[in-house]
Amino acid sequence: MLKKQWTEQGFIDEPAPEGTDLKSEIRRLAAEKQAVILAHYYTIGEIQEVADFIGDSLALARKAAETDAKVIVMCGVHFMAETCKILSPEKTVLCPDLNAGCSLADSCRADDLKKYKEEHPGYQVVSYVNTTAAVKALTDVVVTSGNAKKIIDSFPQDAKIIFGPDYNLGSYINGVTGRDMLLWNGGCHVHERFSVGEIAKLKEEHPQALVLAHPECKGPVLAIADIVGSTAVLLKYATEHPDGEYIVATEAGILHEMQRNCPQTLFYPVPPEITEGGVDCSCNECNFMKMNSLLKIYNALKYGWPTVEVDEQTAREAVKPINWMLALS
Repeated sequence: MLKKQWTEQGFIDEPAPEGTDLKSEIRRLAAEKQAVILAHYYTIGEIQEVADFIGDSLALARKAAETDAKVIVMCGVHFMAETCKILSPEKTVLCPDLNAGCSLADSCRADDLKKYKEEHPGYQVVSYVNTTAAVKALTDVVVTSGNAKKIIDSFPQDAKIIFGPDYNLGSYINGVTGRDMLLWNGGCHVHERFSVGEIAKLKEEHPQALVLAHPECKGPVLAIADIVGSTAVLLKYATEHPDGEYIVATEAGILHEMQRNCPQTLFYPVPPEITEGGVDCSCNECNFMKMNSLLKIYNALKYGWPTVEVDEQTAREAVKPINWMLALS
């Protein structure tokens, strides 16, 4: 009965014994289960501190493909755990909370993409890594924000390309490559909320600060940014230039690693645009990423659940565009 309840919830809602040091117990269980803990930069700081490896989507995919661990604990969102399982089908992949989805992945359903492909014969599909396994199975090559330009540049100039699901990233790549790709109309609920107005306010307060922006932001935001790039690119720039001040237009979780690498540097997170009636300032955080917690990781390792599975046929097709990406990156 309890297991059924856990299954319906998508995570194990069981308190740890009183006095448990969750970080120590997670590390002990990871060693015992021969598990590697992977965490995205957008998870909370205490999860990044307990992880074996933190990174952006590309780095996490590479790590999942290379690890010799028997168990992978993916502290991120569901599509990332699926990617781990596709790349390492023989391993157990744990997702601390199966409800940790992605608004961007949800914006492109496999059935809709299949129909769109049929309506555009002769086009190749380039899908952002923020997609489900089923969408990846319909894709020619997967990209991340860090390698999208390089991979699009590898296509002939006259290639017919459907790019999805992130419209803002696709528009940015069209601009820097001179392409005219067909763009899927999807977006990230966090990056969509950043605005020129809020950045301008911060610039007034901190005129020397450079603007760092993720390419999932809207075009006007990218147009005024000093540095545009993936979380890894933004982190690298700040780390290599620690004497600067930075206005950061991406999910606020990256600030933990930025501050850890550059403890004396000043970082100013961009708040979301305030709409009529007001908006919770936490909207510059991904509520899905924040579903991960130390307790859920502890229970996932303790009980070996929740696991993520991908059916064999889907996985066989989905691994092809992922491997193509890894080969080109």
